[in-house]
Amino acid sequence: MPGRTDLAQMRRDPWRDLLAGLTVAVVALPLALGFGVSSGLGAEAGLATAVVAGALAAVFGGSNLQVSGPTGAMTVVLVPIVAQHGTSGVLTVGLMAGVLLLIPALLRAGAYMRYVPAPVVEGFTLGIACVIGLQQIPNALGVDTPEGDRVLVVAWRAAADFARHPNWTAVAFAVGVAAIMLIGARLRPTVPFSIVAVIVATVVAQVAGLDGARPIGELPSGLPAPSLSFVDVGALGSLLAPAVAVAALAALESLLSASVADGMTVGQKHDPDRELFGQGLANIAAPLFGGVPATGAIARTAVNVRTGARSRLAALVHAAVLAVIVFTAAPLVSRIPLAALAGVLLATAIRMIEVGSLRAMARATRADALILVLTAVATLALDLVYAVIIGLLVAGALALRAVARQARLDQVPLDRGDHGDEEHALLAEHIVAYRIDGPLFFAAAHRFLLELAEVADVQVVILRMSRVMTIDATGALVLKDAVEKLNRRGITVLASGVRPEQRQVLDSVGALELMRPLGREYATTPEAIRDARAHLERAGVLPAPAAAHGPPVFGRQAVDAVRVAEEPADGGLR
Repeated sequence: MPGRTDLAQMRRDPWRDLLAGLTVAVVALPLALGFGVSSGLGAEAGLATAVVAGALAAVFGGSNLQVSGPTGAMTVVLVPIVAQHGTSGVLTVGLMAGVLLLIPALLRAGAYMRYVPAPVVEGFTLGIACVIGLQQIPNALGVDTPEGDRVLVVAWRAAADFARHPNWTAVAFAVGVAAIMLIGARLRPTVPFSIVAVIVATVVAQVAGLDGARPIGELPSGLPAPSLSFVDVGALGSLLAPAVAVAALAALESLLSASVADGMTVGQKHDPDRELFGQGLANIAAPLFGGVPATGAIARTAVNVRTGARSRLAALVHAAVLAVIVFTAAPLVSRIPLAALAGVLLATAIRMIEVGSLRAMARATRADALILVLTAVATLALDLVYAVIIGLLVAGALALRAVARQARLDQVPLDRGDHGDEEHALLAEHIVAYRIDGPLFFAAAHRFLLELAEVADVQVVILRMSRVMTIDATGALVLKDAVEKLNRRGITVLASGVRPEQRQVLDSVGALELMRPLGREYATTPEAIRDARAHLERAGVLPAPAAAHGPPVFGRQAVDAVRVAEEPADGGLR
């Protein structure tokens, strides 16, 4: 819930937040209109979402800089819902998704977002920046937006239309606005050059009467009245799967957007659980006013950060300004050239790309570079959800391979102890010790089995397991298989240094019992060597010790186990 800290942050630099909120509102207005139309519910639905959801997410969300509203990724999910269930189906799905978002928030599941690797976030940001830029191509070129749901296809068709009927006025507006923003940001970072550029472009278009500068067009005069028009209870079952998809996308896009905002600033850190809670409340309220499901919007959040926002007051101002514009200034805003707004977003997309971070990530390791590029390409060619899933799967597979490579099986020299050179050499002929380093799990276990099964012809193998970091059921089964193969060759296997947390999984598959042929486990390798030598002496493989050394020390349990081991049913040496 909002607290005193939030209020204190809003009071630190309110003028910067006011200017940032005003800038974001100017950018968000055409996006809200466009996404509302694209969803199938109309422009007023997009405006209702931007105002209602934007305000609630700003107050109750977990990021100081996040700006929420309708997004392009969400409209792709909503279109088939509108086709199957109509407007009431979309409103019901939005309400259900809002309730579903509250569940992981209350369960504190948002923290799992921190496990998303940095290359996935950087690749996602790069891909989104490219998508934002490509989405502006039709308006920047002054042509009608071609049909299609793939941004690359739409941009290519727009370029083809422009080649047939060039509109250099629109290009000049888009390039001019973008240039003013990019150059101005370097010279005077505190000045809101986006507003200046949009105002200049609008004035020039009106004074000069340029035909190629198409304005936004007529806006709706007000927000829809609150409504409770939802589907019947009997249809809720068929809407559960779409609601889960919408909730997952809202959570994913919002948390990634908040992470991107953190990365674009210094000292900002969002609360993932509170962010999910705020998005849940926003998506519960938006359908009551005829709005579509909302998420954190990276484009608007990036504009918010880049224009100097310091607290959640900027996002609140954005929602308030949109509400005021809808009711009072619609005729003025309708005259803003679409090409000018395209220039704002083109500059925003360029500024989202952190060249230094991308270069550092690409130079880190080949795996990081691959994940970054793959996530960016998938974001551009597919969609947000698939891109993140692909990035996570590839990152997980590469990380698993790297961890698996850490598992090693190394032969180590026997501890000399008080043995002489000849005695030590004699022991080394019959006893070999191997140290297992790293994790022994499904990704590394089979390689370990091949190495262990090829042990030279000795009588006793001692496995030093104190450095095994972790072991799973697959690793335990593979180890058991290797021990059984060695036993069939007449080789006794002993284990030393088995940790308590490893004992359970080894015992559950029967591997630990196979490594207790002498009746007990060994805390240290010297203890295992001593009992292994005594075992070989009793088997007649090694000569008995001299009288001066005294008889070997065995517990009664160990002596009984040796007798049993020397007289197996098949007559062989275990």
